[in-house]
Amino acid sequence: MESDKNFQEKPSVLRVTNSAVAQLRKLLKTHNPDAVGIRLGVNEGGCNGLTYAMDFVNEKSAADEIIDFGDVQLLIDPMAVMYLVGTEMDFVEEKMGSSFVFRNPNESGRCGCGESFSV
Repeated sequence: MESDKNFQEKPSVLRVTNSAVAQLRKLLKTHNPDAVGIRLGVNEGGCNGLTYAMDFVNEKSAADEIIDFGDVQLLIDPMAVMYLVGTEMDFVEEKMGSSFVFRNPNESGRCGCGESFSV
């Protein structure tokens, strides 16, 4: 029998901060308590070509990558995985507003307003 010493557990596509999980939890509770989770995807658009997209989900897809936080599930669209590997998702509150922030090492550019990116 071969040794499993070279085996590595599959890394998560995305690291999610406690602040982001708390906001996901709040969004689900406030806006759609019947949803099974929130799906994160990447869409074409914006001045740099790609944008992050989030939406409530009523059904899981068998192809979704699921990050489970107990009472909150973040479902990652399988078409977005290649753009998100190694990304950190955070929720930041500042004087002028609050938003989810994605620190993505795959980005090669980002527009001035921060709404879109390129790889």
